[in-house]
This record gives sequence, C-alpha cells and structure tokens, in this order.
Amino acid sequence: MKDLHGKKVAALLSGGVDSSVAVALLVEQGVRPDLWYIQIGPDRDTTDFTCTIEEDLEMARAVAAKYRLPLEVIDLHHDYWEKVVDYTMTQVRQGLTPNPDVMCNRLIKFGVFNERVGKDYNVIATGHYAQTEEEETSSFVNGNLLTRKLTWLCTSPDPVKDQTDFLAQLQPWQLQKACFPIGHLPKADVRAIAEREHLSAASRKDSQGICFLGKIDYNDYIRKYLGEQPGQVIDRETGRVLGLHRGLWFHTIGQRKGLGFSGGPWYVVEKDMRRNILWVAHGYDPIAAYSDHFFVTVPHWLTISPFEYFGADDGNRGKLETLDITVKIRHTPDFCPATIALQPDGRLEVRTERPLQGVAPGQFCVIYDQQRHRCFGSGEMRLF
Repeated sequence: MKDLHGKKVAALLSGGVDSSVAVALLVEQGVRPDLWYIQIGPDRDTTDFTCTIEEDLEMARAVAAKYRLPLEVIDLHHDYWEKVVDYTMTQVRQGLTPNPDVMCNRLIKFGVFNERVGKDYNVIATGHYAQTEEEETSSFVNGNLLTRKLTWLCTSPDPVKDQTDFLAQLQPWQLQKACFPIGHLPKADVRAIAEREHLSAASRKDSQGICFLGKIDYNDYIRKYLGEQPGQVIDRETGRVLGLHRGLWFHTIGQRKGLGFSGGPWYVVEKDMRRNILWVAHGYDPIAAYSDHFFVTVPHWLTISPFEYFGADDGNRGKLETLDITVKIRHTPDFCPATIALQPDGRLEVRTERPLQGVAPGQFCVIYDQQRHRCFGSGEMRLF
C-alpha cells in the first residue's frame, strides 16, 4: 500500500467485507479516513432507497462506529443513471455487451464523487483487488534528459478476485489518486482479517451481478426499459429456424444457458441487428463460438501506451507497430497471450495465441504485459 503519511484520505465503504477490511487496514497503518457511502438505486426516479441500501448502510455504519470514523452518505443516484445506466441501455440497444461496473469506477467512484467531495482529499481508497506501483523513467528528448514518474495499475495475487479489468478505464490522474488497501491480499486473507477484527461483514457473501440492479433480474430490467422485439433464432451450420427470441438485447455472444431450445446445448455466436436474427451454434464446444482475431476500438491507456513504453527500451521510442502482450476479455482468471498491431485509424488488431470463447462486441479487451502483472489499459472489442 502506498505511503499515506500526512495525506487526507476518503474511503468508499459499500458495506461488504472487502471495503470494510480496506478501512481496517488503513486504520492499522495509522490513517484516519473519512468514510463515504455512495447511494444509488434501481429506478431512474426512485425516492425510496430503503430496500436497496438498508442492509449495506447498516454494515457501513458498524464499521464507522467500530473505528470511530465519520461516515457520510452521498446521493449520486441521478448522476449514476445519466452516466452509467444510460450508457448500459444504449450499448444493449445497439446489440453490444456493456460493462457498467467499468463505467461506474471511472465515472462515479473516481469521477462524480471526486468532483463533489473527493477533490478535497489527496487519496480515494476502495476495496478493489488491485495494486499500484510507481516507476521513474528517464529518456532523452531533443537531446535533453527527461525524467518522469509513472503510476501503474497492477494485478492482485488472487487471480480469481483480481479487478484490474474493472479499473482499466480510469484516467491517469484517477489512478494516481487511487489506493487499494487489500490489493496485495488473497480473498481468504481478507476474510481472516474481517473475522479477527470482528467486522459485521466477515461472513457476508460477495455481491453478484450488475452493481445497480441488486436482486432484480437483468432480463426483467431490460424488458422494462427496452421492451421486446421478437425475431428468428437460426442454426448457423444448417440454416434451420429453431424458433423466436424476444429481443436481441436479452442475449450476449457466448451465452449458453437460458435459450430454451431442445437438443442442445446451443451457443449464441452472432446478433444480426439489421435483420433481427439471433445466430446460434450447436454442441458442447462449437468452433463457431470461438475467435482468435478481433479489433479493439481506439484504446484507453492508463499510464502510457505499451508501444511507447517497450519501444523506449531499444532506443526506438514509439516506433513499435506490433507487440506481444497478454489480454483478458471478461472478468475471469483467464489471461491469454496475444499480439496487438496498431492500425492507421488508431484501432488495435488483436490476434490471440488460442481461440477465445465468446468474443462479445462492446465488452472490454484488457491489455497486460506478458508477465500478467501490469495493466496498460483497455478498449471495446469489435469483430471488424
């Protein structure tokens, strides 16, 4: 954990075990953070948050009381809807697969929160499983020696819990301000600390699903705002019409469960938005469900471009056009070696060492070094 001596720290507390232990570790280091609970809800114009935050807020207040720290609730509900939920619905309507948790970190936790109150703090601490590292680099520019300090986003030693993929769209200044007190620990150790500290959240289950939905079913939620638009479901291999879907936005590339057709398993392999057709492939591991070649829209780099960083090592700063890296295309422990090539329009062409199942346009391809340690950034995937 970074040196926080003399720093004014805001800690975001959700009521879960991870953020609770993050606060405990800050206090253990002699830091007295101000605690903040961000309030959002599942409906655009809701005024009753009781059902969605009562238990979370009770847990957060227990942590604040235990360590005698101030806790404030900040209502960012409407900001969340304007920035994150509208992004989600727009992506879904276009047939893409969004990641609202990625946008929540960039636009809300380290975005609007910072604009409202975080600007008064040196550090914003969260319970994410990630780490940061500082590095000084020196290079000659126009004959002058230029030294600069770089802040890197680095993976957690717990590959199952690692959350760098959810943080890979942060702005550089946001990453520099971030602190992840539990990032160096595996989940088992976090649970053990929670039990040692007698935290109320010690035995609480990890939250699942999309952050703003809570216990609400995703398809029910999409149906409420986008309705239904039935179309054909067609077997890619035979051209046989299997039946009807209720709307392409209820499905994602790589989906296997919930299709409801006999003789399966069936995998979703393509969504044809123009003709409103859901293309599927049959089998337990169909070739059509895999891809080893796709593109990434103009990527967002957290620190500096990997082309610039590795190009500097051999005296050809910024001259590299292709690069061996590692990628992750969803929130799993699965990394894959790959090669990226910079295109004239700024996109990246990605070729993976092995075919990956469920390459879904709109999802983020997250780019790491070959050691799977440093995260360079991410960009939305496209198939062409």
